[in-house]
Amino acid sequence: MKPSSAISVKRTQRDYTLGFKLAVVSQVEKGELTYKQAQEHYGIQGRSTVLTWLRKHGRLDWTLPTEHSLMSKSKETRAQKIKRLEKQVSNLEMKNMIYGDMVELLKNEYGIDLEKKLLSRALWIAKEKGTVKLAAASRQFNLSRQAIYQWKQRAETRTERLKPVVSMVKYWRQFMPRLGTRKLYQLIKPQLVEQGIKLGRDGLFQYLKQRDMLVKPRKNYTKTTNSHHWLRKHPNLLKDKIVERVEEVLVSDITYVKSDEGTHYLSLVTDAYSRKIMGYELSHEMKASDVVKALDMTVKSRQTTGHIIHHSDRGMQYCSEEYQMALAVNGMTPSMTDGYDCYQNALAERVNGILKHEFLLYRCRTMEELRTLVKESVAIYNELRPHLSLGMKTPNEVHEKASREYQLA
Repeated sequence: MKPSSAISVKRTQRDYTLGFKLAVVSQVEKGELTYKQAQEHYGIQGRSTVLTWLRKHGRLDWTLPTEHSLMSKSKETRAQKIKRLEKQVSNLEMKNMIYGDMVELLKNEYGIDLEKKLLSRALWIAKEKGTVKLAAASRQFNLSRQAIYQWKQRAETRTERLKPVVSMVKYWRQFMPRLGTRKLYQLIKPQLVEQGIKLGRDGLFQYLKQRDMLVKPRKNYTKTTNSHHWLRKHPNLLKDKIVERVEEVLVSDITYVKSDEGTHYLSLVTDAYSRKIMGYELSHEMKASDVVKALDMTVKSRQTTGHIIHHSDRGMQYCSEEYQMALAVNGMTPSMTDGYDCYQNALAERVNGILKHEFLLYRCRTMEELRTLVKESVAIYNELRPHLSLGMKTPNEVHEKASREYQLA
């Protein structure tokens, strides 16, 4: 799956994931972009594609194809306009004086001198705004107009050379809208090399920052485990254990997700070696029978026959007779945290966090719609998302390779 080849192909509605559609709808309804701007910003094909998504998934009334704006500027008299402009000039003069003092402080007290390219950029921006005459302004900073025009030419050449980067980033962001810059760089690096584009990881960070395309951090935490019950608990077998092979240790956890129909629960089973999600189940309740379904999916997707340790928290679902019987039938040894300590099941908690904060970002209308989003998200997580802990490989890559090696051993 290469961005360079996929971008040129005509897309249909089916080519966009539900998660990407919900992300675009959320941006438009928050007023961050109009639907036409969103269409252009993300390179979405079709004149009314985004409008179709808004009508299907949006929470506002999009029955009419109108551009929503917060307010329209009221007409002002000539005297009011002059007064407003005079105030703006006064404010600009005050800012200019303060900025001038700041530059002198940087030079005299901290030994920091502004580079010519930064000055050239600032002067060019001022020229484009029409606030200064380039010749007069450049003399104030001992620069020639020729130097500024040379900088501009170099900047335009580099901008043109980096133009394909935006398309590469948009391609991967449609699958993983909250993917960090380090992982994003790893994904687009082959295309950068192929097209002869010189851009490092830090350069990509600055490039995305300038275009307001960095991922903004989000925090969320809710306790879903009840470990105070009478059911039998098991000791923690992973305290001093180093996982050495694929499907040697499975970690399980339950997290909540919401739709307009209410709160639902997502049970996950992950291979500790490859970080691959091997089984999952979305349900209305946290019943043991629902959690067992995620384990059943895991058993069906196994590729090795070695002994397995199953690690979880002390939640009632995992301690229940039904779940413990399922472990015994499949030859798995139970292992549990000591009380409620999320750090003793950190990997499972981490996988939960990745799914919720990078993929399951937007509220679905129905549970069935949410089920589709979960299925897409797990597939993208397993097949496309690189992990730092895996040497920037995907869980599927590591799992498949390790399984083959196990079978040959």
